[in-house]
Amino acid sequence: MSLKNPVKKDNILVVDDVYDNLLLLETVLQEDDYEVILAQDSKTALAIVEQSPPDLILLDIMMPELDGYEFTRRIRQHQTLPYIPILLITAHIYSSVVEGLDAGADDFIRKPFDPDELNARVRSLLRLKHTIDERDHMANLREDFVSRFTHDLRTPLAAANRVLKLMQEGMFSSGTPEFTQIINTMIGSNQDLLAMVNTLLEVYRHEAGCKNLSFYPFDIRELVWEVTQELKPLAEEKNLVLKAELDKKLDFESETVTIVMGDRIELRRVLTNIIGNAIKFTTTGYIDVSLYLDVNNVLIKIQDTGPGISQQDQAILFERFRPGKHTGSGSGLGLYLSRYIIESHQGAINVESEPGYGSTFTISLPK
Repeated sequence: MSLKNPVKKDNILVVDDVYDNLLLLETVLQEDDYEVILAQDSKTALAIVEQSPPDLILLDIMMPELDGYEFTRRIRQHQTLPYIPILLITAHIYSSVVEGLDAGADDFIRKPFDPDELNARVRSLLRLKHTIDERDHMANLREDFVSRFTHDLRTPLAAANRVLKLMQEGMFSSGTPEFTQIINTMIGSNQDLLAMVNTLLEVYRHEAGCKNLSFYPFDIRELVWEVTQELKPLAEEKNLVLKAELDKKLDFESETVTIVMGDRIELRRVLTNIIGNAIKFTTTGYIDVSLYLDVNNVLIKIQDTGPGISQQDQAILFERFRPGKHTGSGSGLGLYLSRYIIESHQGAINVESEPGYGSTFTISLPK
């Protein structure tokens, strides 16, 4: 004998301060086998929604304490609630459809209503609810899978990296120059893959709201200087000049002019990515890192003499999984993550570029 899972009934909350209206709506809705909950005042109904969100709300507009418009606004402003369709019901010809829809309601019906029309509107809104719930469920499953996959993938990649470096150092045996070259190539490829996995994991942490940023005041000038000094050897390997003439760019009136409130580790990640990209894609010339102040912001500019970026590519540069067209472009996640981090600091990041004439990335952070 096979056991089937019972089909979950749709849960409908009906809110009306007139008891007879509640009984009428309950009678009409129960013909389609819905689970109906009745509430005669809006504050009680709001508590029910917060404790056990229904699949649909049928709401009378003319309610004491909280009218239907205000009730709807509070539901839509509630950050932790799932999407709940709201059908407004009114007996007044002057009730505003525009105000109701602008408040966040999904549909509107006037009394006296036709039971068939009411049920049709209910079915339509429930279909919308089920579609959105299914979409969100699939998105959560996908994000959970990628997050777990990338997290689990880091361990074997890091272990492989350690073994490869031991082989590079001749720990197991001495090899030919060709063998050493192969090991070096494998180490480079493994490090690129590990960096991509780490970036992907950070992206999903941010998007899932699992990333806790630690905001505290620090000197952004010092951080810019640290990152440029760390990356200078990479530039020198390519015979590039990496300049950070920070002191010449500022007229300091006090020691606190470049103090910002932010997560130093995450902002270091952004600067390392942007300056690192400039070094990576520039073959000759220089990368100039400068820091400016305007009335309310600290501006960090990274200018390079690289190949430049077309207007078409600039439009999608900071989008998810949008790798550049240059040789050596990565997964397209680094700039997306950088934008995400900067915007979480109430800042902005943009690019100005012309093919053949280099690029200038500007990061703006509030002081």
